[in-house]
Amino acid sequence: MTSLRMSVLRGVCQTPAYVGREAGLFRQHGLDVELDVVATAWLVPQRLDNGDADFALLPWTRVAAAGQDEARLVVVAGSGHEEAAIVVREGLELESVESVVVPLRGGMKDLTAMGLIRSVGWTDVELLRQPSGDGAIIAFFGQGADAASMVEPYATMLETLGVGKVVKRTGDLWPGAPGCSLATTAARCDDDPELVQRFVNGFRDAMAFVLSRPSEAADIAHKYIGVKPAFIEQALANNRPNIDAIRNQRTMDTLIDLMMDLGYLARRPTGYCDLRFLNQAQGLSGPEAL
Repeated sequence: MTSLRMSVLRGVCQTPAYVGREAGLFRQHGLDVELDVVATAWLVPQRLDNGDADFALLPWTRVAAAGQDEARLVVVAGSGHEEAAIVVREGLELESVESVVVPLRGGMKDLTAMGLIRSVGWTDVELLRQPSGDGAIIAFFGQGADAASMVEPYATMLETLGVGKVVKRTGDLWPGAPGCSLATTAARCDDDPELVQRFVNGFRDAMAFVLSRPSEAADIAHKYIGVKPAFIEQALANNRPNIDAIRNQRTMDTLIDLMMDLGYLARRPTGYCDLRFLNQAQGLSGPEAL
């Protein structure tokens, strides 16, 4: 049994990792995986870089940003899919929004907010930054802003509780956009491809569990996410993880263009996506593997 450390966040996009650990699906591939719940996504690339984590689920945009000079991190499977949502305070119309709270720049919650601001013409909206997604949710719940960008299950939770309403999702702006994705180092992929393959195979099995048994997956995710399973199960119905999300290169290129336009990237990153392990896990080859 090979012991590995995996950095995860909190959200339905992370559910395959929780399930892979708790349902023993990684162990079926000879992997003893310890999950480390990290407070915010921008800390995760450094954990991969310095060896504190062997694998991670984090926004692919942060993987791409980490490799502007050299692709030292790579995404190897999808998970989050059209994952961010804009929630507006209950009773407030979209055109009446004066302030939007978002976490630090560079993740899908931030980019969805930036894209929506452009698409609806919010030219004078006040943008409020918080250091984490949790901070953005607390600020919104505390009526510190009219709208907030967040991931599931929090958008569904707030809507169900009557606090806010979902007005747009990432998929409304960029259909098929990947979000948090399975990542590791480029060096690990080259030095120990057999281990990476086993991990992706285990992740594939965990993803299948989540999609076919959402109630059980919600019960498992509850202890990591911290909200009741009913909210998580409902959120999974609204926003299902997708292991193939990272195959949507056209949308990823569009988002890279936006990041460059916003000044988040100094140059266009390359080599941040490695599909060979996902292809092998799914038995794909030739044109169907693209």
